Amino acid sequence: MDILEKYRPLVERHKKMLELGQNAVGLRMDDVYSPTRARIDGKEIILAGTNNYMAITFDPACIKAGQKALEDYGTGTTGSRIANGSYALHLDLEKSLAGFLNRKHSIVFSTGYQANLGSIAGLAGPRDTVYLDADSHSSIYDACALSGARLIRFKHNNADDLAKRLRRSSEDEGGRLVVLEGIYSMFGDRAPLREFVDVKHEYGFELLVDEAHSTGVLGANGRGLADEAGLESDVDFVVGTFSKSFGAIGGFAASDHELFEMLRFAARAYMFSASPSPATIATVKEAIKQLESRPELRQKLRHNSERLHHGFKSLGLELCCDVPSPIIAVRIADEPTAVVLWNRLLEAGVYVNIALPPGTPNGVCLLRCSVSAGHSEQDIDKIIALFETVVLSLPEALQD
Repeated sequence: MDILEKYRPLVERHKKMLELGQNAVGLRMDDVYSPTRARIDGKEIILAGTNNYMAITFDPACIKAGQKALEDYGTGTTGSRIANGSYALHLDLEKSLAGFLNRKHSIVFSTGYQANLGSIAGLAGPRDTVYLDADSHSSIYDACALSGARLIRFKHNNADDLAKRLRRSSEDEGGRLVVLEGIYSMFGDRAPLREFVDVKHEYGFELLVDEAHSTGVLGANGRGLADEAGLESDVDFVVGTFSKSFGAIGGFAASDHELFEMLRFAARAYMFSASPSPATIATVKEAIKQLESRPELRQKLRHNSERLHHGFKSLGLELCCDVPSPIIAVRIADEPTAVVLWNRLLEAGVYVNIALPPGTPNGVCLLRCSVSAGHSEQDIDKIIALFETVVLSLPEALQD
């Protein structure tokens, strides 16, 4: 049997998508004008599906820092830090990042995916047990598989279910690591952190929070959910990405644990991957300065998120989360309907994400918006109006 023959059903599924319009999972943007505008098929489109929360990708200071790093250090590192050594930029960023996160240690990875892969598989081994929320990101599931640790899933955002599973496994040898997310990437809901911390105090385990979508977004200091909840001292490990609020590429892990630096010699995703490019490191370092000195970006993002969430609710759309966040997901009945509506929205002038099984919890189909601090109130209102137009034309759209 041909080794790729197993993908024949996927080919047919993709073919049906193309018959309904554009390639929704491989769209080409010919030009990107700003954090909230791009040219697609010769038309300027509002971007409402980029995760560009702080609108930092076109920040002049970040661009200038990246350009200087290109001139001073060249285009890339051409190897891992274990083999080739660290540039001063890498060490400077880790120091700045640890300060921003109010942690003693931080480690930079080449992608956010690798940050989860390296951190979790570095922390947990075959004698350990990882407890993770059933709606966890694919990178977290992959990290658990790589670790060789025993994996126990608990119901999404259900601290009581975690406690029940901990009671059943009270005699297990090795360490116990619980993994949560600050903001979950598909529905936009957040973990009830205090409830989980109460369970931690009762049963004892080490807690890792993936703050990929909440760093820069939540908390008085922009450090994420633990910052917002006032529970940073109860979180042992923080993982995140530079591809959202920091407007770049890469990832990080941070902790106060005295042995945390040993992950550099145990995390395969760190040891055997080329380190981030100088330009990337420089732009992230500058982005940290911007987020620290401009709290108004978080305030604008919160305002925009609440405005879009309220607007969608007033339309009667079925939202996946009742609490406003920068991720606002609209539940759609089925895949063909989602594809048709996604195309209609794009034709009308707004780009959103389409999220389909198996990449979504419980096999749901979503049209997912991610709000930016760069959106104006007029942008938000136009997105609401376009959703209204498309939803009202749903019966007609499905007949075409």
